[in-house]
Order: sequence, then C-alpha cells, then structure tokens
Amino acid sequence: MDEMSMIMNVGMGIESLAPEQFAPETVYLNTAATGLIPGPAVTAMHDAATAYARGRAGSEDHFQVVDAVRGAFARLVGVPARRVATGGSAAVFCGLVAQSLPDGAEVLCAEGDFSSLVNPFHVRPGLHVRTVPLEKIAAEVRPGTALVAVSAVQSADGRIADLRAIGEAARVYGARTLVDISQSAGWLPTDAGAYDFTVCVGYKWLMGPRGTAFLTVPEDLGGLSPVFAGWVAGEDPWDSTYGPVTTLASSARRYDHNPAILAYVGALAGLRLIEELGQERIAAHDVALAERFRAGLGRAGHRAVPADGSAIVSVPALGPGPTERLSAAGIRTSTRAGRLRVAFHAYNGTADVDAALAALS
Repeated sequence: MDEMSMIMNVGMGIESLAPEQFAPETVYLNTAATGLIPGPAVTAMHDAATAYARGRAGSEDHFQVVDAVRGAFARLVGVPARRVATGGSAAVFCGLVAQSLPDGAEVLCAEGDFSSLVNPFHVRPGLHVRTVPLEKIAAEVRPGTALVAVSAVQSADGRIADLRAIGEAARVYGARTLVDISQSAGWLPTDAGAYDFTVCVGYKWLMGPRGTAFLTVPEDLGGLSPVFAGWVAGEDPWDSTYGPVTTLASSARRYDHNPAILAYVGALAGLRLIEELGQERIAAHDVALAERFRAGLGRAGHRAVPADGSAIVSVPALGPGPTERLSAAGIRTSTRAGRLRVAFHAYNGTADVDAALAALS
C-alpha cells in the first residue's frame, strides 16, 4: 500500500472528526507540547465552573468524576482502576518513587530524557543516578541497578525506547521499571502492567487540560511510601479530613493528590474519544502523517532524527528560525533541543502536513 493509500485508509473517520470536535485557529502540530482540547471538554468544564460559581448542591463532591477518569485511563493502558493513582504532576509521582528508594540505590536513565522524569532522582540525596544513551539502556542494566526510569517516547526527538528489551533486562537483574508514557499514551498502545510503574500527564496526547496526571503501580502497590498522602488518600476520604489519616486506601488511590477538579471534568472527553477511535487506529493515522512529513523533508534536502514509527518528527538542521517562519504562516510547532519538533495527532490531516512543508520550502 502506497503512502497516500495508507493515510486515506487509516484516516477514514478520524480526519472528519476534527471540525466536529476541535476548532483550531491555526495548523496545530504541537501536541508533543500541549494537545488540543475537544469541544465537549470545554462545555463540560464551563458547566462545572458555572455550578461552582452558583453554589449548586453536590458540586463539591468530586470523587465520581475523578474515578470516571481513573477508569478511562486504566482501560487505555490495560490495568485495573485500583492500580491507578490520580494527581496533577508527573514530577510529583516520580518524586514519590524516588523517595521510596533506599539510600545507595542506583537509578538508570537515558541521556537527555525529560527533566520531570529524571530530576526527582537527581535531587533525592543518597541515590546514584547513572545516565547512558537511550539505545544502550537495556545493555546497561546490571547487578545493583534498583530502578530503570525511561520515557517510552523521547520528548526532544520522538525516538521510541525498546521497552521490551529494557523490561527483560530489568527482570534478569531484579530492577524495577518506571516508564513515562506522557509522549505515547493516546497514540501508541501501552501495556502499563508490563512495568512496575508508569507516569503520564493528561494534557498532551490524551487531549485533556493541564492539571491531570496518572501513576500506575503493581498489584502489591510497589512498596511506595505515601509521603504526599492527604485526606483524599484515605479509604473513606470524608472520614479522613481531620488529624492523621488512620486508614489509607487499599488501592493506588492512597497515592492520589487532591485533584484540580475542573481539569478532571475536562479530561473525560479526550479519553473517551481515544477509547472510541482506538489507539491502534490513531497510531496508524498519526504515524502515516509523520512519515509523509519526513518524506517531504527528505525531498527538500532535510534529514529528520531517525525515529521509526513515531508521531513526533525532529529536524536537526531546522531550529528557531524555521519555527518562527512556520508560526508566521499560522502553523504551530515548537523548538526542542535546538531542533524543529513537529507532532501529528488525530485532529491533523494531510493538508496540515502539506501546509507545513510548503511553509518550510
């Protein structure tokens, strides 16, 4: 199947959703920074904010919507909802894991990985953080490695980690695994149950507002110490509002943070849309657009960072100048690590790819 046929085949019913669910005022190719929010999410947040503003009965009880979001995310990554904790920051969840490691533990990370993933381990006293190239992670796991922390997809350039090899190496040496799926969940199918921990923010490929983040843990909760536990972490939160929380939730909810409720109200629409379309279908659509863009770059004499199968395209020879030129043409991209970064998602189509290539030429 040629490139255009593949795009038409996988894009049926996806590109047509854009006018119905989204209303971008630009050619938006910046999902790796922040995803677009579907129209139904905006409506839901407006209605919830209005309920708060008017003091309507029941508006203060937010656990139902948080649990609905928890369940939707759990289905997306293939684990039971009891293994999902909700919060507002991937860095806080990574800090939770860092604080639970013993003194002297070795943490293995990839060079240039996202700061919210790796920095909590660097600032935690008593840990030894070893950094190696992404492609060597699996080979560098060794006796004494306590944790491997890596992003499934690199934020800077879209390279995809060999998670199967990393997981196998970690099991051989008894190391835990922490995988940041913030740049993959929503388009690249992920089995969170294959790893000890995953973290994910909801405002990129999951198409939710800022303020939502998720942590998945093993059935045994992974030995994490609930150092950030507040009243919402109690088995019955409404009985845990004063004094010490005497009974923490028996599930991953013991690691919950008090939610930004309007963000969680808005998160449901994006998750439901992904569930409706299917991540495999979205992945085929997104990657086909990215490959079309890479091919066009090649014809123009530019070479993208090799990242087979990725929805993110990074171009070393194109930095801030071309990004500004694209912006002037009404095309939203970003510059990361000194390179042009372009990302394609369900609300993009071939016309967006061609517009970006035309602006660059």
